[in-house]
Amino acid sequence: MKKNNTLSYLLIIIGAVIAIYAKAEASQNVIVLVIGIIVLMYGTYKLSSTIPSNTSKKENSLIEEEE
Repeated sequence: MKKNNTLSYLLIIIGAVIAIYAKAEASQNVIVLVIGIIVLMYGTYKLSSTIPSNTSKKENSLIEEEE
């Protein structure tokens, strides 16, 4: 679990650096910018998938109250 989070943070940082680098050049390279954004969003997706949702706790407490 720790390795996945570390990898996700690393992907976010790498994607952000690539996107900033592509944006900083005088002649903006769109392909590099898109690749950076894709890596950034993939890292964000992987990281957010490890966070449990609050709705499951509410549903479980409602089920326990009914029983």
